Amino acid sequence: MAVETFITGDVKRTLGERYRLTLPPEMADAASDANGDCILTKERYGCLSLWPAKQWQDRQDAGVALMRQKIIAGRMEQRWEDVQRLGRMLSTRSRTVKLANRSRLLIPEGFREFLDVQAGGDVMVVGAVVCVEIWKPEAWLETLRDEMPNFGGLFRELTA
Repeated sequence: MAVETFITGDVKRTLGERYRLTLPPEMADAASDANGDCILTKERYGCLSLWPAKQWQDRQDAGVALMRQKIIAGRMEQRWEDVQRLGRMLSTRSRTVKLANRSRLLIPEGFREFLDVQAGGDVMVVGAVVCVEIWKPEAWLETLRDEMPNFGGLFRELTA
């Protein structure tokens, strides 16, 4: 998967009364194509991700094609429960969305509940290098508490 941009930074934003979120322009540009299309995904409870549509679709298509080959070859016979579980998540995990005016995202139903932030509430918008993440502030803080102590080691490992 080729990454064209390197998205970093964080900013607090407020969800509008109709679950609209205005993204910083540089993040909106990095996460969408020329038409404003992108893929919104459920990552972990309290967090949604916004991906460039082609980048996300190429990655998902490759994974689905591999799974299809394994099913056809009979290699998944003993794992039907896992296959069904993956299918349920594939069916509900992502949705194509369009950014209005190149930076305003309407968070759809089903994704609102997963994000767990009421209209009028604050969210953290975070650049995660390959995508833009939208976090419930409490979930973001908990993630930072858990992951920040390992930052130095992770940085050294990925940059070695």
